[in-house]
Amino acid sequence: MEDDSEPEQSSWAYLPDVCLRHVFHWLDDRDRSRAALVCKKWSCTMNSGSLWRCRTITFYGQPSRARTLEFQSALWYTKKFGKYLKHLEIKLSSPYNSPFIKKFHVIMGGLLSHLGKCNSHLVSLSIKYLELDCLTWKNVVRAQFIKNLAAFLKRISNQLDYLNLKGARITLEEGCELLNSLSSLTNRSFISEINIEDFFSLHLSVYSSPLFHQTMSKFHRLTILTFNYNCISDELLDILREHNSHSLCTLNIKCHIHDPHGQVISGMSWANLAKRAPKLNVNFFFERVMKHDHLARILLEEIPVRSISLRSCYFSDPDWTMRPTLTNLLPAYWHILQKLTLELNNDHELLDNELLQLILSCKRLLFLKVWAFLSVSFMERLLQNRAERKCILTTIKVRIYTAQDDSTQEERLLADIYRKFKYLIDSELNYFVITYPMV
Repeated sequence: MEDDSEPEQSSWAYLPDVCLRHVFHWLDDRDRSRAALVCKKWSCTMNSGSLWRCRTITFYGQPSRARTLEFQSALWYTKKFGKYLKHLEIKLSSPYNSPFIKKFHVIMGGLLSHLGKCNSHLVSLSIKYLELDCLTWKNVVRAQFIKNLAAFLKRISNQLDYLNLKGARITLEEGCELLNSLSSLTNRSFISEINIEDFFSLHLSVYSSPLFHQTMSKFHRLTILTFNYNCISDELLDILREHNSHSLCTLNIKCHIHDPHGQVISGMSWANLAKRAPKLNVNFFFERVMKHDHLARILLEEIPVRSISLRSCYFSDPDWTMRPTLTNLLPAYWHILQKLTLELNNDHELLDNELLQLILSCKRLLFLKVWAFLSVSFMERLLQNRAERKCILTTIKVRIYTAQDDSTQEERLLADIYRKFKYLIDSELNYFVITYPMV
């Protein structure tokens, strides 16, 4: 007798659409395309707009066959489902040469042109480390690339909410051209977050440029601005106060030794901005700017500083004495500082007592990262104070530099300290401490 009943279907056939889309979300392009061949329902899921809202395309300077296929797939799907795209990230993987840059320029020109015509939803764009000041960028290619990018930004300026051009390294005029393209349609831009760290070429005194001030005055809804200290002036702070005080929450400021940072900023300008923008937090990142007189000119007490990072990048200089910075400068932020990062080659001065006193004085300090010459006993003293609730640290990351090849004894002492405070560390702290020979 023939069995006319239909074959029993797998439980996958009854999976709700929302669950199926969630499964597809975790698949890469290759697995998605294979899964789409299973049945009509899965093929329809493949075309769901929610799967194609975020894309990352990586350009490899020296690609393997697998990376080439990955790149071609990412590019093809970005174009195919470009109308759904909301977040696009372009990555360049060095090293690269002039032929690679020329190919990158051609591909990006086509991609931006296609997205400009089909996409009306893009809200986030990131193209980091273009390094347009490198010789691999020929003048003609460079000029055309900037022109294409400016045209694309102009076309999507009404919807774009986030732009990251960190590491572009372009001239003042070119940089202002790109930023002005965000406001060219209405003479105003309502983008909320911009990252222009290392956006301009090295050694530029951007802070003294009327063109830059005019460009920044067109932004009227900034919440987060990431940039270099060579852009800061009293005029810029006044512009931010006048046009963005209702929205401004975060300023991330990088100060590098090779960027001009000798300009004098009025404490009153910072105070007026902080008063009009009560939600404002300022995060400073110093690279090889370690001299006390330089830091004192920048770190004014009127600034609402939430985070400070001081990095010497393994360089050592007898003039870089940190003691007055730890004892006189940073304590001014005792009531607001939440995050402190110190990466110092302080082989010429011990700072255990000064650092511990600073930590105990900062009543809101939650995060501590220190790479420096310290004694192992510093960790025991710090943890003892934390156990006695004299500070509220939740993250402690320390690399203790030593001048000896063999740090067995120090590692033993750290292990003893860990056992002594094991309950505290395991229950309340994100804790990581090691020794590191600096020979």
